[in-house]
Amino acid sequence: MSVLRAAFCAALLLFGAAIGAIAQDVTLSSRDGSVTITGNLLSFDGEFYRVESEYGELTVDGSGVICEGPACPNLSAFVAEMTISGAATTGEVLLPALVEGFGFRYGYGVTREEVEPGIVTYVLTERSEDRVAGRFTIRSSNTNEGFADLLANEADLVMALREIRPGELRRAIEAGMGNLRAAGRSRVLALDALVPIVAPGNPVTEITMPQLSRVFSGEIDNWQALGGPDAPIVPHLRDAASGLGQAVEDRLLSPVGASLAETAVRHESDRALVRDVLRDPFAIGLTTASETGDAMQLGLSGECGFTIHATRIDAKTEDYPLTAPVFLYMPARRLPKLAREFLAYTRQPAAQLVIRRAGFVDQAPEEVAINDQGARFANAIAQAGTEIDLQELQAMVRYLTPLKRLTTSFRFEAGSTLLDAQSRSNVEQLATALEGSMYDGRRIVFVGFSDGRGSAGVNLNLARDRAEAVRRAVVNAARTADFDQIDVDVAAFGEAMPMACDDSAWGRQVNRRVEVWIR
Repeated sequence: MSVLRAAFCAALLLFGAAIGAIAQDVTLSSRDGSVTITGNLLSFDGEFYRVESEYGELTVDGSGVICEGPACPNLSAFVAEMTISGAATTGEVLLPALVEGFGFRYGYGVTREEVEPGIVTYVLTERSEDRVAGRFTIRSSNTNEGFADLLANEADLVMALREIRPGELRRAIEAGMGNLRAAGRSRVLALDALVPIVAPGNPVTEITMPQLSRVFSGEIDNWQALGGPDAPIVPHLRDAASGLGQAVEDRLLSPVGASLAETAVRHESDRALVRDVLRDPFAIGLTTASETGDAMQLGLSGECGFTIHATRIDAKTEDYPLTAPVFLYMPARRLPKLAREFLAYTRQPAAQLVIRRAGFVDQAPEEVAINDQGARFANAIAQAGTEIDLQELQAMVRYLTPLKRLTTSFRFEAGSTLLDAQSRSNVEQLATALEGSMYDGRRIVFVGFSDGRGSAGVNLNLARDRAEAVRRAVVNAARTADFDQIDVDVAAFGEAMPMACDDSAWGRQVNRRVEVWIR
């Protein structure tokens, strides 16, 4: 008897087997007839019933009960159902590509049915039996609507372009959906990047993060302040209900206590935003790297002269300061087997190729040789502070030269020692790779770096502590990995290799990181 079923039976025996004759959807009875439960059937995943009863929401092993009532499923023709709701950026492009890729890889026929504007259903058919195996419905709206659908039991998964907010988290816990910030309750499906865009021909080619926040708060309202013409700046961003619009406010304005300018123009779609920026030579927009169209991207710079662009590698490593993770949130409930297989597929190498072809940044670890990192090391030399001498730089180069950098990196929430959302997902991803023997016979080094504030000695110790914390988190997560086959080590170089200027909170957060190097 499963743990869930045992708990269920105990609860029923405690409160008594007899339940009042109330008209409900289903009645589940143990095969010997000693235990019954009546309630509304919320779902059936082919193995377990999920029922809303007078004792609360219960999950019951279908092998141990008999179902009676009008809502009982047909066990011989079970069809897996899953509804995914949320960000249109994800639901219109990325999820359809992954569903089709999943079907192709596992031999399902896949047909698309338009239900209504913003809602499509993908029907997966077993070709050998000509039988419908599953229906995946994708509701494309915005992140707010995705969480609202989840809390209303109208969705199984949420597509989000921001992290879950405290109010949503609290309501999910109260509804019995578990802590959606806990391990296993969310994952980063893919990566994108928030990029400032302007119309081609605009003479401004780069902007600092402080300048960008001042533009969108209205403090800078003329292009002259950025080295451009004497003309007003018109900022554009997504609507307030979208995850992208909220991410702009959360990540660009909130850290400096600013609010959005009254002159900002908001849009209901990325395409509309890009279209209006292209029409206005004095507009500036914030959109995702996957949705820039013919607009010109601005590089993010700093007073130290270092400029970084939203390249695929820099987004994957989070070296670009406005990397935008694409989240999937999953409540603490069982999904049908077919849905669980689809979620497992999204982490496979085949799915990473689909993600890249869909225009997003995949999470497949890549090894970057030191010879391909010339800009990073040149910047380390150019930006080294007075406390970092040539000998320390030479020691770092000697140590890292035999190794290659993995694109998997770890960073921390602002003002915290907690890993950020992308890094928490990276822990699980790297742990899975270790469990799969991907790095057996190799040496892995977690290398800590810091920003340049404070003394170099203190920063070096902080960087080493962070590297050790990340190593410990990954090792603890990789429960079945054979660490006799893997050499795992820790190193730290403090403030010796900055990735961004230290003149802003965003730059300092980028510089506080743990990289993974491998030989």
